Amino acid sequence: MIMIKVGIIGCGSIGVKRHIAEYSKLENVELVAFCDLVKERAEAQQEIYGGKVYEDYTELLADESVEAVSVCTPNYKHAEISIAALEAGKHVLCEKPMGITLDEMDRMIEAEKKSGKQLMVGHNQRLIKEHQVARDYIAEGRLGRIYSFRTAFGHGGPEGWSVDGKDSWFFKKDQAVMGAMGDLGVHKADLIRYILDEEVVDVGGFISKEAKEFSDVDDNAVCILRTESNVIGTLQASWAFYGEEDNSTVIYGDKGVLNLLDDPEHSFIFTSSTGEVVRENYGGIQTNDDEGQSKKSFVMEAFIDALVKDERVPVTAEDAKKSVEIILNAFESDRTNKIITEE
Repeated sequence: MIMIKVGIIGCGSIGVKRHIAEYSKLENVELVAFCDLVKERAEAQQEIYGGKVYEDYTELLADESVEAVSVCTPNYKHAEISIAALEAGKHVLCEKPMGITLDEMDRMIEAEKKSGKQLMVGHNQRLIKEHQVARDYIAEGRLGRIYSFRTAFGHGGPEGWSVDGKDSWFFKKDQAVMGAMGDLGVHKADLIRYILDEEVVDVGGFISKEAKEFSDVDDNAVCILRTESNVIGTLQASWAFYGEEDNSTVIYGDKGVLNLLDDPEHSFIFTSSTGEVVRENYGGIQTNDDEGQSKKSFVMEAFIDALVKDERVPVTAEDAKKSVEIILNAFESDRTNKIITEE
């Protein structure tokens, strides 16, 4: 059996509850190294899984036993660490958003090409069955001509689950750079591109930071998107949905409508214009409550599966960059009060 020896850079909530938790269940993975600026967090994982502990990520990258790493750090460190890891000959799974500027994302892509290793970005939305079946329905023409959509991702904010609560890096602009848009909005931008299988060309963004007095990043946003085939729709990202988490998407076509993660009983509903109704429950998606945390994201599984089979990772850096571009264009639209058109 091929074993991939994995190191974790960043042992906060995402690193522990998502990456480590899922890696530990994969038979092709051996967790061999843990790194965190707060050494005790790395040591806590060492007590469970063994391996080595590091406070400095460069020392972990110098460990020749490590073959692949997960980068689970604040956003502003994603590019720096991913590039260093690729240059050190490691495969990389980087948390989203991939980067915070176009330049650094380009440098990540170039580093991957030079390294001969793989860089994957952790977009889980395109990996769940509801969204994969939806993409197939659209490709097969079951919805006919697609003309509109709405997609949303909102919950009460990272203070409810982050290891540092309200003091988390998520709320600090110098570390996060982007708030709800970088945390949630980029997921939905990636999803719309994936489901419709086309690019977004026009972006209008309305972005605010009114909901959390302890934060200096955005916490609410509504965007208007237009795709290359003139499909128009809305994308909403919020850290101020203080009721139930919303991760829904609705796609409207002239032959039917898809409701995805929009109904508590059925995670997939297709209603055709002729009255046919298909209702399925494929398992849904991870959420931040205890029950939702136990669901697989399929990200780590897909990453390791690609490495074991020597296949291309399913979420490439080139692809992920395009999703971040939508978010950056939304910020530019909000700043300039203009629609931003992708050249």
